[in-house]
Formats: sequence, structure tokens, C-alpha cells
Amino acid sequence: MRPLLRALGLALLSFTAGAHAADFQPCADAATDPALRGSLCAIERVPADPSGAPGSGGEIDLFVRKFPAASASLGNVWLVAGGPGESGASFYGLLDAFRATFPGFDLVIPDHRGTGFSTRMCPQEEAPGSPGGTALVNEEWGSCFARLNAAPAQARQFSQTNAAHDLKRLLERTPRHGKTYVYGVSYGTQLVLRTAALGATGIDGLVLDSLVPRQDDDKADLSRRSLVADAVGRQILAHCDTSPNCRRTVGEPAETLYRRVLDRAAKDPQLLAAIPGKNLKRFLGSLLDVPGVAWQIPYLVKELDEGKDTRLQAVIAEVKKTMAQLGSFPQSPVSVPLVALISGSENNLRPGRTAQQVREEEAGLLFASGLPGLLVNGNVPLYPRDALFARAPEHLPRTLVIQGGRDAKTPEDAARRHVEALRKAGMVQLYIAGDSGHFALWWNQACTRATVRKFVLGPLDESRCVSVSSHD
Repeated sequence: MRPLLRALGLALLSFTAGAHAADFQPCADAATDPALRGSLCAIERVPADPSGAPGSGGEIDLFVRKFPAASASLGNVWLVAGGPGESGASFYGLLDAFRATFPGFDLVIPDHRGTGFSTRMCPQEEAPGSPGGTALVNEEWGSCFARLNAAPAQARQFSQTNAAHDLKRLLERTPRHGKTYVYGVSYGTQLVLRTAALGATGIDGLVLDSLVPRQDDDKADLSRRSLVADAVGRQILAHCDTSPNCRRTVGEPAETLYRRVLDRAAKDPQLLAAIPGKNLKRFLGSLLDVPGVAWQIPYLVKELDEGKDTRLQAVIAEVKKTMAQLGSFPQSPVSVPLVALISGSENNLRPGRTAQQVREEEAGLLFASGLPGLLVNGNVPLYPRDALFARAPEHLPRTLVIQGGRDAKTPEDAARRHVEALRKAGMVQLYIAGDSGHFALWWNQACTRATVRKFVLGPLDESRCVSVSSHD
């Protein structure tokens, strides 16, 4: 991070320290980026261990940023980031989309414990004084993980249940005006549901984007992420065979073409010289949830087969441009220690797997994810699952689930199973955004936004949508 941004981060934390979540003040960094203009900030001090167990003293800071509505506010919408390990900064670059989706509401965005400007797992992740800002760099990796393993009790304070206690506290301590809605995406949906399971009150509705599988769903946990990506990737190839333009361009069944390219690459690795990471299965798997890119996969493979990389370079440039929509802020880097802690403790149903078993599984796939391999050696002291693991809330407020029909991270069939379980606790509406992938609101489809607006505004909403396919 540049020195100026480190200084701004330090000023921001110093300015708001000691304030409560409801006591928002103008943010010290509001002038550093157009996306932050007009934002208000606060820090809430919370117990490091909300259980109150003997010897569990101490407090940590939770950073919260609010973007007030342009006119009289209809209430609050809390935006809960995914990951685990992502801070609220992952939403800052998409504020226009969220304002259009939740018109008239204040947008309130917390940083989970362990992320962003909230207290981090390692001091090496703190922006002030760290050469990499909130990202670990160079020797910080070793010193951070050594610290966590030397103090496992402290590391385990960053559990999912503790984060749910944080969110419950923030929701209940913030004065209400109008309605209160909570939006969560990906891992954020799991955190929101755990917060509801703790009995959080004062919530008028939940919007769950890309609903994660139930924690005991042994067909879709994180260790099976490559299987999920493979299924969606094969859908993309099969769609090409039914699309006149794609079929004409590719000239043969898309899967046949792709298998030939994989076989050639196994014999001649130079074919993958321009592929990021030099792993075609994982690279193409990573494209499945980038808006506007997944449908180009058959065309890209066709050019690779012809020894060309024009399409490849165009796709890489488009991915960079699309990812830039999310913005780049001092607290944007994902907290890798938190990813390892919560993913390994909460969402890995095959903890005994080896790296060799991961490689063997991937060998039989056409598309893959790097996540299963990362689960094998998380190198953090995992915590035991508590009574809230895989437990659905007893009562839910009105809930809307929006799910991409081709989500390669949180698959539609697993979302449907989860929705059926949640309907025992309350009214749950499911909307499938057919052409969308992960993080459905990011895909910016009119019908998805209109569905959310209708859920939030009810009779006040007059929006209409026309479903238009975004690909051929």
C-alpha cells in the first residue's frame, strides 16, 4: 500500500476509535476515492470472545461504513460480504448497482472480524506499518502463521459463530428507522443465517445472494468445489452445441474439441505458455463466474487448438476490466488466514484428504478449482464445530434467495435443497437468474434487480423487467 493510503487508514481508525456502530462520523478517507464520497464511519468495540468463558476477556474493533440515502431514508440495508475473508470493500465499487436495487435505503457495510479495518488475525495484516497493507507479503506469511499456531486460542476467536454474534450486536444496537433488511452474498449468506439462528431481532427481511449449501450437504461442500465447477463448465460446452453460431464456429462438439486440447497440452506444455497459472482446467474454471466471460470458453479453446491466443488475451483483458468494477481499496485484499480458518473448520466435509487425492480427482475433470487443494494444508489451528453447525434458524423473517442458474461456486441444486430446509422456519422465495453465475447482483440483470426491489418495496415498486439472454 502506498504511504498516503497507510496514513489515511491510520487516521480513519484513530478518528473513529471508541465510537459505537450507531455513532457514525464523516470518514477520514471519503475524499480518497469517488466511491467513498459522503460515507460515514464508526467502530464498535465488541468482546473478543462473546461466549464469556473464563479467561476470554479482551475486546476487538469492528469497522462499519454507511452510505446514506440520497433523500429521506426508508431504512437500513446491511450488506454482508462473502469469502470468508472478504471485507465490506468488495461492495464499494458496486454501490450504484446496490442503490438501484435498494432505492431509498441507507447502505450499511461492516467489515467482519479479521477483515478490512476491523481487528485482524495477525498484526502483519494491519494496514498501518505493514509494507503490503492489509495483504501478507514476503516474510509476513511465515511470521503470521507461526503466530497463529503459537496462540491457537486467540486464532479461534475469529470463528464464524463469533462473527455472527458481532453482526447480531451491530443490528440490535443500531437505532431503527424505517425497515431493516440484511443482504448477504456467498459465505455472507451462511453468516447471515447463523446470525438468525442466534435469534437476531429487528430484521424485516433477508436477501440471500448465491446461497451456500447446507453445511452437512456432502454433495457440495468446499472439498467438492472442483466437481461443482466441472458440472457448470460442461453446461457451457453443451450450450455451445445447441447454439448455431457457436456450433458453426467450433465446427465439432465442444467437449470433443476441449478434450483434444487437454491431451495436446499434456504432451506439449508449451501450448499453455500464455495461460495464467499454466493450468487450463483451473483457468477456465475461474472464468465461469466472471460476468460476460464464461460463454467465450468454447471460442477460446477453438483458438488454442489452432495455435492462436488472440481470444485468450482479449478474455484476460476483459476479466481484468470486469474485476476492476469491484474497485481497489486499502482493505480490499482477502484475509487468507481467515479463509483457511473458517473454510477448514466449517465447510470441509473431507478433512482427511491428501494432495494426491485432490490431484487424482482433478485428473478426471474438465474444469477445476484451486480451493480443494488449499484445504489440504490450511496451516492454521482449526476450531471444533459448535452446536450451530448445520443448524437452521428456528424462525426466519421474510427471505428472498437469488441464485445464478450457472453458479460454479454455490450450485443451484444445493441451493434448492437448502431452501427447502429453510422453509420450515419461515417464508422463503427462490428466484433463479438463469444466465447468471456467482454473485447474481453483480451480473447486473434487470430481472434480478427488479425481483429484489419488489421484495423490498412491495406495492411501492413499479419496476418491470424483460429477460434477455446475454450470450449466444
